[in-house]
Amino acid sequence: MVTAEEAIQNESVRAYLMRMIGEAGLQLVEDFGFDVEKTDEELAAETGINLNTVRNTLYTLYGKRLAEYRREKNQETGWLTYKWKLRMDRIDDAITEDMEEVLEKLQARERYEDENDFYICKNCGIVYTFDEAIMREFTCSCETPMDHFDNELILLALKRRVEAMKASLGKA
Repeated sequence: MVTAEEAIQNESVRAYLMRMIGEAGLQLVEDFGFDVEKTDEELAAETGINLNTVRNTLYTLYGKRLAEYRREKNQETGWLTYKWKLRMDRIDDAITEDMEEVLEKLQARERYEDENDFYICKNCGIVYTFDEAIMREFTCSCETPMDHFDNELILLALKRRVEAMKASLGKA
């Protein structure tokens, strides 16, 4: 099993985190430390990252189950303090879940491209399904006649991408 420290050194994981939480968020993850609890205020002070950015990053990570928190109530003031902890040991699960969501969307798009016939306006480039084209009498709103649009290259690219994602997920 890969440790959390090793996981964030992996270029693919870093790219995933960069897309999800940005450069400041990635810096926060690197500077956070593992197996420690910290408040958002402590993290902002230690890293020099804006408090709102720290909070947004933590909530984004929490949404992917890559961070968790524990609430403490100050008995004198009644204020709640949130102590955050990273859970980078769950990064593989988060990436897999996101890949499965993308796979579902790609498969839906593949079905759409496969089940429809398309027409295009050569003047403005708008693509219509057969049903839309027939309703418009095969004439675009710009008064240009529509031509049949061959989507075979799009369909082929989608099929290849779906197969590659299935293989990556062990579903091929």
